[in-house]
Amino acid sequence: MKKNLSLLALTGTLALGTFVGFELSERTSAQTTGTPAAIQAVQTSASPSPSSETAARTQSETNTVQVVKARQDGLVYIGVSEGTASGPQAELRQRLQDQFGFPVPDGGARTGTGSGFFVNAGGDILTNNHVVEGASEITIRLHGSKQTYRARVIGRAPDFDLALIRAEGLPQGAVKPLPLGDSSALDVGLKAIAMGAPFGLDFSVSEGIISSLERTVPVGTKGVSQGVIQTDAAINPGNSGGPLLNSAGQVIGVNTQILTGGIGQSAGVGFAIPVNTVKRLLPQLQAGGELRTPTLGIQFTDLTALPDAERERLGLPESGVLVGQVYPGSPAQKAGLRGSTGSTDGQGEIATGGDIITAVDGQPLTEGDDLRRAVIAKRLGDSVRLTVRRDGQTREVTVNLQAFNIPTTQQ
Repeated sequence: MKKNLSLLALTGTLALGTFVGFELSERTSAQTTGTPAAIQAVQTSASPSPSSETAARTQSETNTVQVVKARQDGLVYIGVSEGTASGPQAELRQRLQDQFGFPVPDGGARTGTGSGFFVNAGGDILTNNHVVEGASEITIRLHGSKQTYRARVIGRAPDFDLALIRAEGLPQGAVKPLPLGDSSALDVGLKAIAMGAPFGLDFSVSEGIISSLERTVPVGTKGVSQGVIQTDAAINPGNSGGPLLNSAGQVIGVNTQILTGGIGQSAGVGFAIPVNTVKRLLPQLQAGGELRTPTLGIQFTDLTALPDAERERLGLPESGVLVGQVYPGSPAQKAGLRGSTGSTDGQGEIATGGDIITAVDGQPLTEGDDLRRAVIAKRLGDSVRLTVRRDGQTREVTVNLQAFNIPTTQQ
């Protein structure tokens, strides 16, 4: 069953026909002319007056209408174009395909669409990094206007799939920043309103609920599993970077991915980056440039992924990570971490003898992604305290974190 599910980045590329099977049906007008007279009579006689329609609105409907009217001018429609893919752009295309199962056409100029929103009175616009990464030109359009404005990237956080852009020449009074809420105060079942441009249908709105607050999915260029907000509000390719709002009209998340069953569009399971992550990174994004995250510089085996019988045979604990390789010159190597000393265990499966990391900053590791998340949440220059088991003895190792490029996604 899991093989049929894949994460899909939400950048829209409707102009290239990437989303096969989506079209605007021309049968709509024909159906109106063919409506039976009896149904037309019922529709006419039952049509309520404008005043009764307003009275019939539920409290939830009224709230949704109020939120949309109050926040729609803070939404931004983003268009991007790229040249022929080569070098870093070709690598980006391949990474999107590998990470999200998202077919990105190769060769020739490409265009895409995405969403964003104003986050401050200075005109800074937040969106997803995958919307603007590799773009040779970025334009934005405001709600209720066909005028386009050139925009440029101010700061990027590729490992969190966030980017900050700024448009040039916006008219006075055009910037309508959206208030940022508190994603730690959310509950499952609360209303969620998604705004954006699915399939290039700019300034669209959908509504649902918060479906889960316990979900983690791979986010960003390193593909580290991070906590996200799951919602059943309909979000589709092109919604990337758009806001997820609560009933108070506050941003609670940034729409980023959907889970598909191989159909390439929403299956009722969408994910948003929590707004508290945005608030934590926003000052660094505003400072400009690319926000780099630290890396330990190791390859490891997640012990929780091993069968119980195999762990027992090898004498390994139930949880933690077994260090297989420590890269020369890495923060881990400088801190004295040790990798596996043998090639395999004799059965061609796992090389043993390396350090076993059981906790980070005093927090036990329940899975390998706990280590990745702990490291990526730190800043360059920070330190992390690892609880390490070596030769049956437990010791504490402090690693001073720095940026380090390694040839795999393991952290």
